[in-house]
Amino acid sequence: MDKVVFFYGGIEPLIRIVVVGTLAYASLLILLRISGKRALAQLNAFDFVITIAIGSTLGRLITAKGVSLAEGVTAFFTLIFLQYLVSWLTVRSSPFDKLITASPSLLYFRGQFLRKAMQAQRVTQSQLLAAVRENRIASLEDVEAIVMESAGTIAVVKKETAEELTDASALSNIPKINH
Repeated sequence: MDKVVFFYGGIEPLIRIVVVGTLAYASLLILLRISGKRALAQLNAFDFVITIAIGSTLGRLITAKGVSLAEGVTAFFTLIFLQYLVSWLTVRSSPFDKLITASPSLLYFRGQFLRKAMQAQRVTQSQLLAAVRENRIASLEDVEAIVMESAGTIAVVKKETAEELTDASALSNIPKINH
């Protein structure tokens, strides 16, 4: 059984942390750079899980004596490859994309808060009003729609004036909710 160390266990563990931590960090940066921008984007739950797993792997690699640099880099490569594979499949397969990526949710539309959708997304009216203010809009009369996007962000769509009227095609992929 390993000896429990509370304050200082010698210089060797500290040197290991610095050397392995630096090399692991450099390896992770290289792998993320090679994998492209998608590995760092906030897109869906799978991307979030990968980000947490990579952070956990890095932390364990740096602090656990029994984990080698080669094992940690292999874990990084595996996680990034899986993220790449899932993103590749979502771009090429609509059913797979629907399985992995949440649909946007309409929370407010043309003067009405959509309470069922708000409850389903666990969002309050106060949070939606805050999102409107963050977009420098003072009145809900100037808001066409409020949407919770696939990544969990809240988007506010302004009403257009009559001369700027558009077809609202940006709302076309949002499932319609019963008012």
